[in-house]
Amino acid sequence: MKTITSRDNAQYKELKHLAGSSQARRKAGRTLLDGVHLCQTYLQLRGMPVQCIVSESALHNPEVADIVGQLEAQHAHVTGLPDALYNAVSQVEHGVGVMFLIDTPERVVTAPLSVSAVLLDNVQDPGNVGSILRSAAAAGIQQVYCSGGTAFCWSPKVLRAAMGAHFVLDIYENVDLAPLVSGSTIATLATSGYATQRLYDVDLRQPVAWLFGHEGQGVADDLLSLASHQVVIPHLGQVESLNVAACAAVCFFEQVRQNQA
Repeated sequence: MKTITSRDNAQYKELKHLAGSSQARRKAGRTLLDGVHLCQTYLQLRGMPVQCIVSESALHNPEVADIVGQLEAQHAHVTGLPDALYNAVSQVEHGVGVMFLIDTPERVVTAPLSVSAVLLDNVQDPGNVGSILRSAAAAGIQQVYCSGGTAFCWSPKVLRAAMGAHFVLDIYENVDLAPLVSGSTIATLATSGYATQRLYDVDLRQPVAWLFGHEGQGVADDLLSLASHQVVIPHLGQVESLNVAACAAVCFFEQVRQNQA
């Protein structure tokens, strides 16, 4: 294990820059996974990280010690930091004290939609994006396509909200959704509060592409016009609409229900 004790260390400065800047993460093609659960899940599903960063006090935690032991057995790169330096990098308040530096996958759309997928049009809240990813993974959906205006999927807030879902999904970012929808070989369903067709009246026993939009404006009009179905989720009570993440979860698990019925 290498130990860094100086704030002026070039490697430490790079870690701190990555932790605090979405632009830096995008440019480097790397991000940080903060916390035991994310690190354990990455090890299980994806393998070795580029680097493990651990705080001095966290080495006494049995779960952290197990992670470090697995990495050192594979001769992976582990860096120790004094607690004060680690806490200045970590975005998690009162965290356990372990994080992974990983490469973020870069995927290019090469084929039309043919399996169940999620399309996110300008969904800007990281918590909503992470929750949608988590629900999609739980429902057995594997592909997620994000427009340029959607929150960066590999940001710390999205990663924490998704709870490891990233590692079982194929995530495409900065996608032009219009050609994807128009060229789809499967039905595309856009949610809209103005739709007349109820979600529960649509046959979801085959692959579909779910299209969800901005928290305030919803799906853009041009995409709505391209979707094969516009659906609404009926709801009771004096509220205008559902949160987009809640809406997505209802849609995904109505599809699961129909396929298991």
